[in-house]
Amino acid sequence: DINECEPPNQSLYPCKGNCRNTAGSYTCSCPSGFRSDDPKSIPCVRADPNKALKVALGTSAGVVFLMVCMFALRAEYQKRKLVKEKERFFDQNGGQILYHQIMSKQVDTLMIFTQEDLKKATNDFDESREVGRGGHGTVYKGVLKDGRVIAVKRSKIMNVAETDEFVQEIIILSQTNHRNVVRLLGCCLEVEVPILVYEFIPNGTLFEFIHRNRGTPPPSLDTRLRVAQESAEALAYLHLSMNRPIVHGDVKSMNILLDENYMAKVTDFGASRTLPKNEVQFMTLVQGTLGYLDPEYLQERQLTEKSDVYSFGIVLLELITGKTAIYHDGPKEGKSLASSFLLAMKEESLDGILDASILSAGMETLLREVAELARMCLSTRGEERPSMTQVADKLKALRSTWREKLLLTHGETDRLVSSPAALAFHDPPSSIMFSTGPRMSGIGIETPR
Repeated sequence: DINECEPPNQSLYPCKGNCRNTAGSYTCSCPSGFRSDDPKSIPCVRADPNKALKVALGTSAGVVFLMVCMFALRAEYQKRKLVKEKERFFDQNGGQILYHQIMSKQVDTLMIFTQEDLKKATNDFDESREVGRGGHGTVYKGVLKDGRVIAVKRSKIMNVAETDEFVQEIIILSQTNHRNVVRLLGCCLEVEVPILVYEFIPNGTLFEFIHRNRGTPPPSLDTRLRVAQESAEALAYLHLSMNRPIVHGDVKSMNILLDENYMAKVTDFGASRTLPKNEVQFMTLVQGTLGYLDPEYLQERQLTEKSDVYSFGIVLLELITGKTAIYHDGPKEGKSLASSFLLAMKEESLDGILDASILSAGMETLLREVAELARMCLSTRGEERPSMTQVADKLKALRSTWREKLLLTHGETDRLVSSPAALAFHDPPSSIMFSTGPRMSGIGIETPR
């Protein structure tokens, strides 16, 4: 065996590093701190101690860059998908029709809000902005850039069959101009279910004003009759609106709001319908609130102005009895206020059902006249009921005739106290305006509790 690492054999067995003889061969390696890809032919050079770290960092940077690119592409894809989805919903909800009507100045009473507008106004629909929640949606208090306070009604569902009529109906509703009707300011159509925007009403619902005034004096009879008259005038206005009467479809004390001066404002036209003159609306699905439903409507499925008259009759009863539409008298099951009232009228025991706080000497005749008006509103047959205009005129006449006595007896001592921050569409938790109650026999009826 020759030693390849010693002269003269070195020239035959090259090594640019440290040569080491082995049996029948030799090895060539770089000294510590040096490196070479092939020490036999390539000289050793000082090794970079950070090379492995640099390789690792380079690889990591490449992976991170690749991931960033993937996320950026995905975000751009999602953004484009969202834009297309918004455009689809906008068109699906009649946005193009409404937009062109606004641009052509055919409609100047309605604003189209973007989803981003309403997110900013409600702090991204934050829970702290909620002023009403129900099975079918939520209402938020919002503030626009110009400082206007609004109520944002975000529903969960919409009847697809109504989509074609939706734009025309909201245009008509936005054109309603009555001091006792909550104004529809605009809508957002780039979402699956359109979001409606209304003026914000600060002092809660008539339901709360009547039934939840613990610790404060109850409203006077004069105030109750004023609110009744204002509500009746609002419904009369809707019924006589332009060439297409508007039937509310869900009149109840929870859908009558009170503004900063405790003036009545009728709201929530979620169940409303515009009807051609002298026609009725045939409904395949009954909508409304148990205790307020017109029995003729429930049986015939025909929605007319007289359906609202019946429901208003229940509201009038709430005002003079202080009881809810379905009330509890002891441990018994809920009683129908309408049935109890009609029985009291028949047995001539009206005093037993009226609110004791409005009973006073000399007011018996007035209360009987108001009760008789309510009885007429509750007639089983719609054709026997007065119109809302007649109801409003009667209430106005009664207030005028009895004005001096009303002021003398009750004065202007109504409670104008602060109530919890309220809302357009604020309802008691147990009975929100979105029909949150149990379903009865498969029809959309809300149950007040």
